[in-house]
Amino acid sequence: MKLLTNQILFKMKKHVIIVMLLFVAVMYSQKKKNGTVYIEHPAIEIVEAMQQADIAGDVDKVASYLADDFISVSGTTRNKNAKGTNKEQFLKWVENKTKWTAYPSLTRHGEAYPDAIEYKDGKTWVQTWNYLKGVHDATGVKIEMPLHNLYRLNDDNKIELEIYYNYPVGQDIRAGFTERTNGTIYNEHPHINKVRRMMAAFENMDLEKAYSYFDEKCTFSSLEMPVGESMNLDEVKENHKGFYENFEIESIDVVGYPDLLHYEIGGNDMTVQSWWNFRLIRKSDKKKIIMPAMYTHDFDDDGKIVRSIGYFSTKVLDAK
Repeated sequence: MKLLTNQILFKMKKHVIIVMLLFVAVMYSQKKKNGTVYIEHPAIEIVEAMQQADIAGDVDKVASYLADDFISVSGTTRNKNAKGTNKEQFLKWVENKTKWTAYPSLTRHGEAYPDAIEYKDGKTWVQTWNYLKGVHDATGVKIEMPLHNLYRLNDDNKIELEIYYNYPVGQDIRAGFTERTNGTIYNEHPHINKVRRMMAAFENMDLEKAYSYFDEKCTFSSLEMPVGESMNLDEVKENHKGFYENFEIESIDVVGYPDLLHYEIGGNDMTVQSWWNFRLIRKSDKKKIIMPAMYTHDFDDDGKIVRSIGYFSTKVLDAK
């Protein structure tokens, strides 16, 4: 019985091995070379020369690289009837955009480089990854974005097809030609009252009340902090202790009047911006110092401050 079992197991293992070998053979037999990829190729030189002529607005030079039946199409369009842009239209675009684009530049994107692909039974394609920079003159919209394009060349080494995969920056530019509101500005509002009461509490060293206007998870940042860094409420309280040890607050006076901005874009955000003069007395030598400051305080739906940004320079505290 044991011998019979071993024979059965041996046959099963044998069959498994055969199946695995057949599977590997099938996997390898499915590979089929369909061309060659080049890191250096005359087609790459043609495409990059055309791109730089395009950025420079050299219409005649761009035209010299394009086939008469050239077409440029979007690789992301959902329009099934899209016919693309023909050579004449494309050259007109090259001419016109130089009139409204300042500081244009096009470079390879980071460590990326173009490839030329010669297909076995087809034509030569070039794929590029670039980074475009510029400024739209009329609106001031900053153009700064990666570009990915595919180009197909004909037998005469002319570009006959461009397929582009780009962010539609034109939407931002078109928006710049219109006027629209982004909410409402208030010069009187309950949140403004809270900021004024909070500053009055700091002036009178009623710290428990002053800190009560902030949410426990409020973040604090200022111009003097590295970008992206912030402090929490406990850290701010500790930081303030050193300030109170060295300075006496004579008064905190509002400059102008605070505004509350109730934004439409980005949600139902409410931000109070305010300007102040901190009138201080340095305890070490009784020198009087005025420190100007501007703050933005973001409020949540519960009326608590969830973000505070200070715009001031503490260097004035070292005045002689």
